[in-house]
Amino acid sequence: MEFTDANFDKEVLKSNIPVLIDFWAPWCGPCRLQGPIVEELEKEYADQPIKIGKLNVDENSEAAQKYGVMSIPTLIIFIGGKAMEQMVGVQSKDVLKSKLDALLK
Repeated sequence: MEFTDANFDKEVLKSNIPVLIDFWAPWCGPCRLQGPIVEELEKEYADQPIKIGKLNVDENSEAAQKYGVMSIPTLIIFIGGKAMEQMVGVQSKDVLKSKLDALLK
């Protein structure tokens, strides 16, 4: 899923299920490592009550600024419209899966 400043309120803040967002930019080397991991998880968790997607900080700076994203990639888990966990730097698939699985219990 592609999150934007325009759909952030509806898709993230008003979501009744947890949301994992990868804040990224096309020019960011580590983001190019993180992106495929997030995309794999999006497919693997497609039938689960969780949203997974990316937000391009170059095109959507409002949300990035609001949540203090200074370095990318930054991954934030939102629950009930609140940023509950923030991870800076490339996260392994195993780390992200363990966090997502904990949310689904």
